[in-house]
Amino acid sequence: SWNIFEDQILYQLLVFLQPPPRHSFRLELYSGTRLPERCSNIRVVLECTCLKKMGNIPCFVHPSKNSEMAQHSPLLQTLCTGSYLDVEEIACWVQNLVQTAWERLPQWQHWQLTVLPSSHSCRLLLSGPCDMQLCAELVFAVEQGSP
Repeated sequence: SWNIFEDQILYQLLVFLQPPPRHSFRLELYSGTRLPERCSNIRVVLECTCLKKMGNIPCFVHPSKNSEMAQHSPLLQTLCTGSYLDVEEIACWVQNLVQTAWERLPQWQHWQLTVLPSSHSCRLLLSGPCDMQLCAELVFAVEQGSP
């Protein structure tokens, strides 16, 4: 969605997260009387690949005698707390990724990127040669029913 305010355009973009290969997301419903303080009910599950024809790719759930114990993706170690997605870690990671990528774009010299504080989304403010500012908010989601 988008809105125009006096001298600022606000874009809100929904970003669907996909699990890495050999992983899936599982939504665990919260049954407490109040909502949890963090969105920690999306569990990251390793999928068994023993019965799938995946070539030389080892199964992380059932490692063979020659392979190491069950492994996790380094990306998941960065974006998860325990076995659950951590929206604060995701927001921080995306903010850093966008800031690093912005410096490699040719137009970065004419526009200033400011990462705005947010623990549950990635909020960016672009200021350029004109008086208009662009504010973009990336909101993270997991598609229901996705593998």
